[in-house]
Amino acid sequence: MTNTSLRIAVIGGGIGGLTAALSLRQAGFEVDVYEQAPALTHIGGGINMGPNAARVLLKLGLGEGLLREGVRPRSTHQRRWDDGRTLQRAPLNPQCEALYGAPHVTIHRADLLAVISSAFPAERIHLGHRLVGLAERGDHVEAWFDNGARITPDVLVGADGIHSAVRAILFGEEAPQFAGCVAYRGLVPVERIADLGLELGSQSWVGPGAHLVHYFVSRGRLLNFVGWTEHDAWNREDWTDRATVARALAAFEGWHPQVRRIIGAADECFIWALFDRDPLPRWSIGRTTLLGDSCHPMYPFMGQGAAQSIEDGATLAACLAAESEDPAGALQRYERLRRPRVTRLQELSRANKLRFHMRDGPAQEMRDAEWARAGDRSPDALRWLYEFNAGAVEPASV
Repeated sequence: MTNTSLRIAVIGGGIGGLTAALSLRQAGFEVDVYEQAPALTHIGGGINMGPNAARVLLKLGLGEGLLREGVRPRSTHQRRWDDGRTLQRAPLNPQCEALYGAPHVTIHRADLLAVISSAFPAERIHLGHRLVGLAERGDHVEAWFDNGARITPDVLVGADGIHSAVRAILFGEEAPQFAGCVAYRGLVPVERIADLGLELGSQSWVGPGAHLVHYFVSRGRLLNFVGWTEHDAWNREDWTDRATVARALAAFEGWHPQVRRIIGAADECFIWALFDRDPLPRWSIGRTTLLGDSCHPMYPFMGQGAAQSIEDGATLAACLAAESEDPAGALQRYERLRRPRVTRLQELSRANKLRFHMRDGPAQEMRDAEWARAGDRSPDALRWLYEFNAGAVEPASV
């Protein structure tokens, strides 16, 4: 079986699904994407993307759009919640480009989705297709949708998010767990906060039971912010997806004036809950596998959720290209290569929730001293993360 005769269906038209589809297509496969929504849209705000993911996108020929729509922050800066004291600061660009051949980029999710989808044939993206069933048939997979359509690809990839239908069919229904955090997010036109003199970078403010991050997106025209606060429970009857700016300000009462000024400059705020799943012991059955949040959702506290789904697609394409005559074996290889790395990042992201939200006191003071000493946010300190080559069939390390 040659690459061009292997037909692959990707379920889910988000960032992970479309990047995987583009990686697979450039590897020579016949690829179709099936998305349940009637249009390619992406809720959410910005993405803080490290060079490990940006490098994959550059190799896919997306550099022009990525660098046009995104912003290359010069630095990352962590500060205390109340007095604004610097806890640590590190350069990002052009150091990331010099070290890893790709920049650190901040970009709006909708802009990134548009850049990726523009490089994939529109006729191969099938909207309004909600998966309702699939079955392994030995030498192919059969899948069917609520609109009556049926497909018989050689390989099926579930890239349909934390509420994945593919995952539920393969491994059973299991509700994700509320992670004890809700986030307020908003976008601020930069002219409204020009007097703040914000550096072209990413700033994180950490405090008791909460933290807030802000950075520029949309060619530098907008400042994206997201503020995480801890809560015991999430009940959609008690919360709305569209919060008020006043509610977000109340959640960050007593925080530094810059934080409150940024929140108050937004026209509207959105709120969403963070959900999580424990790592899956396996991702693949036969010729069907999972990718991204469908198999390894992670807290956003390493800034690697979208990045790891992008890496997944590159590794999946490399494995199938190397073993196209044995698709099931290639999927097992893909899983073996990816699971240690994403599990490590899931664990680190969970740990960062605790590190970022410490109450003021001795433990917080020890954390601040360690951050000042270690400088663990610098590009060089994160070499294990940023220099990883997701397209290598046998990565040197995880």
